[in-house]
Amino acid sequence: MRRRLAALALLPALLAANGAQAASADPVGDIIMSVVTGALPSGPGWNLKATLYHAGVKGVGALDALGCKVVAMRTVAVDKNLIPRHSVLFIKETVGLKMPDGSTHDGYWYASDAGSAIKGKRIDLYTGANAGSMGAIKGVNLASLTAVKVGDFEGCPPG
Repeated sequence: MRRRLAALALLPALLAANGAQAASADPVGDIIMSVVTGALPSGPGWNLKATLYHAGVKGVGALDALGCKVVAMRTVAVDKNLIPRHSVLFIKETVGLKMPDGSTHDGYWYASDAGSAIKGKRIDLYTGANAGSMGAIKGVNLASLTAVKVGDFEGCPPG
């Protein structure tokens, strides 16, 4: 087993040496590789205070600030003066949370929304269709989250 993990850890270096490594568009693969290699995602990072929102809140529609469908446990509202829209964020405190489909959260969120109260080092995490959707994330310390920009996305976030 250790030999296989070591071989997987060497794979990115071999691809880079051959000039065959392209820009990554696979955040799940990246997190798996980060676990295998022991490296954490890196990029600009912020310590943020978070709030939660859901579709049942007055003024919250089905579309984000980019005109895309909001995605439960993936869409995050940001202050575009701090975190650019179209950023892929890794929020380590959300790794392992239960997703609406029953799978486990990988920690990746998509900065595609904004809100009038989201100013400075604050973010707003979209949890789903109603107040009951907030249950999965209520155990997280929202007063101090660590978000790291790990990439960008084009168009709408994956849903």
